[in-house]
Amino acid sequence: AAARSAQPAWGDATPGERARVLLRLADLVEAHADELTDLEVAESGKPRATMRDGELPFAVDNLRFFAGAARSLEGTGAGVLSAGYTSMLLRRPPVGVVGAIAPWNFPLIMAAWKLGPALAAGNGAVIKPASRTPRGTLRLVELIAEAGAPAGLVNAVTGSTEIGEAL
Repeated sequence: AAARSAQPAWGDATPGERARVLLRLADLVEAHADELTDLEVAESGKPRATMRDGELPFAVDNLRFFAGAARSLEGTGAGVLSAGYTSMLLRRPPVGVVGAIAPWNFPLIMAAWKLGPALAAGNGAVIKPASRTPRGTLRLVELIAEAGAPAGLVNAVTGSTEIGEAL
């Protein structure tokens, strides 16, 4: 309900306004890199260097890509974002509120990959992190609010498989 209430104004925001929030979010993720790394390492058990020097900078870069995509008025495009990967863009009008589920093994980057494009397109979102690795995603949702997204636009719900199925 909170996302449904906040989304129309966000969907009417200019591409530049949405891009600015995503760029601020990327900066905040970068500024909180050590904190986010600690959360991810503690919960997932992945090596610190894998997160801090690999996945986290990749998530930041993707958020900046999505900020640029918010401003793309042509509607379509494809290109190389990172060596060995092709990114595609197909711009459509906002659909409303997007449901997203992040897995346990790449919780933060998958949350960024799901929420970034949804926000760039003008949608609200409800995300459910994996029950074993929720803290990085929960912190990301806080950072989205801190970046200037309207209150209630992005929400996180935690819990078991039944919560994900309902979402």
